[in-house]
Amino acid sequence: LGGAAFLLIFCQSFGWLVAAYMLFGLGTAAFGPTMMSLVAHIAPMSHLSRAYGWYTTALFCGMSLGPAAGGLVAGWAGYRAVFAGAGCLLLADLWLLAARMPAAEKETGGGGGRGRPASLRTLLRNRPLISCWMVTFGGAFGLGMFTSFIPLHAENQGLDVGRIGLIFFAQGLCNALSRIPFGHLGDRVADRSRLVVIGMIAFGAAMGGFGLSRSLSAFVFFALIMGAGMGMAFTAIGALVAVSVQPQDRGVAMGGYNTCIYGGMMASAAVMGLIIEVRGHTAAFIIAGGLQWMLIGLFYLLMRGAGGNKGPWRAGAGSEP
Repeated sequence: LGGAAFLLIFCQSFGWLVAAYMLFGLGTAAFGPTMMSLVAHIAPMSHLSRAYGWYTTALFCGMSLGPAAGGLVAGWAGYRAVFAGAGCLLLADLWLLAARMPAAEKETGGGGGRGRPASLRTLLRNRPLISCWMVTFGGAFGLGMFTSFIPLHAENQGLDVGRIGLIFFAQGLCNALSRIPFGHLGDRVADRSRLVVIGMIAFGAAMGGFGLSRSLSAFVFFALIMGAGMGMAFTAIGALVAVSVQPQDRGVAMGGYNTCIYGGMMASAAVMGLIIEVRGHTAAFIIAGGLQWMLIGLFYLLMRGAGGNKGPWRAGAGSEP
C-alpha cells in the first residue's frame, strides 16, 4: 500500500496509473484478510464481536477521513503531497504495528498448537462459513447499489450535490458509530446470527425505501436505517466467520469474506445498471432489497441446520472453537 502511494507521485501516464492501482489492490487484498484474522487471534472469544466493532469503526473512520484530509492537502500543496503523505503515514502505521504486535502475540501464545489447514473442499462443506460468505455477498451487493446509483436516483428527484453528500454522510456516520454498541451487544446475545438476520432485514428494507424516496428527508431516513443495519449485521458476521473455522483456517475464511464484499459490489454495479435501464431506479432498488431478504432467509435456514445457537456461537464462549 505504501509503495503504491509513493508510485502515484511519479505516474505520468494511464499505464503507470493502472500499475499503481494494481499494486494498491494487491496490498488491500493482503491486508484485509490478514488483519481480520489477527483480530480474531488476539481478542478473547468472549470479546470477539466488540473487537470487530472497534476494528470496523476504525476502518470506516479512516475511509471517511482519508478523502477529506486528502482534499485539504491537495488544495494546499497539490496531489503529489497527498500521495507522499499517505505513503509516509502507511509506513508509520506499519512501524507501530510491528512495534506492538510481538507483545500481543506473546500474550495469546503466538498461535502455537495450530493444526494443518483444512482443504478447500472441506471449507466448502462448512455450512456456517458458506452462509456467512453468502450473506456478505448480499450485503455488499446492496452497498454497491447504494454507492453506485443513489447519486443518480437522488439527482433525478431534484437533489443537488450537497444534499446527496448529506445522504452519504448520514449513512457513513451511523454505520461507523453503531458498530461499537452493536459489537458489545453481539458478545451478550445467545446467538449472533440473529443480529445478522435483524440487521440485514433492516438493510433490505432501506434498499426498497430508497427506491420509493422522493425527498431529502426520506433519503436520509433510509440512509440511517441502512447504516444501523450494516453496523449490526457486519459486526456479527465478522465474529461468526472467525468462530466457524479452526484458527489455522481463518486466513482463508477471511479471504473469502473480503472476496464476497468486493465481488458483491462489482456484481451490483454491473447487473443493476442493466436493470435500471429497463425498469428504472425504483424497481431496481426494490429488487435489490428483495434479493437481500431472499439471501437472509437462506442464511437463517442454513444456520439453523448447522446448529448455530450452540458451542462457540453462544455469547461468552471463552475457548477456541
